[in-house]
Amino acid sequence: MRRAVRGPAGRRALTATALTLALVAGGFAAWGGWDWYDAAHDESAAYAVQRDEALAAGEQAVQNLNTLDHRHLDRGLDLWESSTTGELHDQLVTGRDEFAAQVKTAKTVTTARVLSGAVTELDDRAGRARVLVALRVTVKAPDAESTDKDSRMLGELTRTGDRWKLSALGQAPVGGTAAG
Repeated sequence: MRRAVRGPAGRRALTATALTLALVAGGFAAWGGWDWYDAAHDESAAYAVQRDEALAAGEQAVQNLNTLDHRHLDRGLDLWESSTTGELHDQLVTGRDEFAAQVKTAKTVTTARVLSGAVTELDDRAGRARVLVALRVTVKAPDAESTDKDSRMLGELTRTGDRWKLSALGQAPVGGTAAG
């Protein structure tokens, strides 16, 4: 059987216990709030977000530039141009007509699938990044079986506004070959 708290001593003990619990809860709330604020304003978290955004954009752009269907050529080449910036973009625009004629003649369908990717450099302040992307490219020519080729591509990205775009793309050295 429980006994009720009676008298001034019992009330003082109950008040002291309630006050102690309130102070402990307030302390935990302040600590949790400070910890949340500190994490939300941590520069390494913002850097990680930029790295992840650059990687996702780089992988998508490299995949875009290795995928093209002769039946939907304009849409594919438009995607190439919207995925790029700078000198690479200018090269694609300048050579578009000649390249389109070659693809129409060959009647190929090329699809790429990203196998893995990594950011190798990131300068968030300058808006520059480099990515290494491994992909499998499947080429289907008329009256021929599909062929798969695995390759590694090095891409340079430039941030344009709030988006990362590919500004350079080339083959990564494989095995014992040295970069030039």
